[in-house]
Amino acid sequence: MPTPLPKETEILRKWFIVDAEGQVLGRLASRVASILRGKHKPTFVPHLDVGDHVVVVNAAKVHLTGRKLHDKLYRWHSGYIGGLREVRAETMLKTHPERVIEWAVQGMLPKNRLGRAMAKKMKVYRGATHPHQAQRPETLAAKVEVR
Repeated sequence: MPTPLPKETEILRKWFIVDAEGQVLGRLASRVASILRGKHKPTFVPHLDVGDHVVVVNAAKVHLTGRKLHDKLYRWHSGYIGGLREVRAETMLKTHPERVIEWAVQGMLPKNRLGRAMAKKMKVYRGATHPHQAQRPETLAAKVEVR
């Protein structure tokens, strides 16, 4: 008996809201990446995008453990000669806290066009308000379950 594959029209996508206040960045990012991929669903297939939408609020209040706040560096290159840029996690959390969560989650998704499509289903906001009330997002568990 062949494994049934879901068609694009059969995939039901829910909206979840996650409050990042006081949560550890890595644990939060792994939970969000799992939901974006759809690994929590029985219809999960690694080569299809069956995941749900995720809205992350209070990104500025995410927590980094150890000395990561001072030692962790975010690096990117502009493409020009000498265009390497570096910013400490402490500075990045003050200026662009959304990017900290976005980059952590994107690092846990596949590195191809499927992963980029999954990342587009995540919305991250600095504060507690978001414009996605019309989608009626369900609240995800406050703390990540440890199994």
